[in-house]
Amino acid sequence: MTDLRPLTPIEARVLGTLMEKARTVPDTYPLSLNLVVTGCNQKTSRDPVMNVSDAQAQEALDELRRLSLVIESQGGRVTKYEHNLQRRLGVPEQLAVLLGLLMLRGPQTAAELRLNAERWYRFADISSVEGFLNELAERTEDKGGPLARLLPRAPGEREARWVQLLCGPVTIESIAAGAHPTSAGGTFDSQSERIARLEAELAALSATVARLCAELGVSPDGPTGAPAHATTAR
Repeated sequence: MTDLRPLTPIEARVLGTLMEKARTVPDTYPLSLNLVVTGCNQKTSRDPVMNVSDAQAQEALDELRRLSLVIESQGGRVTKYEHNLQRRLGVPEQLAVLLGLLMLRGPQTAAELRLNAERWYRFADISSVEGFLNELAERTEDKGGPLARLLPRAPGEREARWVQLLCGPVTIESIAAGAHPTSAGGTFDSQSERIARLEAELAALSATVARLCAELGVSPDGPTGAPAHATTAR
């Protein structure tokens, strides 16, 4: 582990995809290049959403194989790939699951990790998740150093989030700066998409309120004035 360089975002996405599919769809695992690309570009369970090309995925697979994080095998006429993270890093299943989820979904709280891990591995409770996260954070230098860290709680957040360190050191500032990368590796507009969705939902809700107020004969601005049917006091 000590000679493992930081992974690129696409390498982390490819590795995380292999780790996910090994646990959620074992019948189609190991994966062909086409399935790796499809998994990398999923619109669900991914943050950020990417648009990885075949060439980018193949380059990432080749690099991960050189780092001993991926194993290549022949399945008929098609080359297939499987991850080798646990043996390469010397970590148990629970730690590997948390690393894979953090690579695929970005920073998450312990509660979110437990929920998102449901199809990968069933943690007993949030405390057990926190215990395994602390193991990742307290990994000694002779074993390669920490693999995750707890970020300071951001303003407006109820809980602090965890990040993986396989892609190098991470800070809140670096996450904010990389919220909308424009590299060839993908389109990362998940935040703007969420805002647009919320605005659309708010507009629909406002229209519903206006319609109900019209039917009831009241002002949509609330009870600040007299009802439409009221008469002026003499």
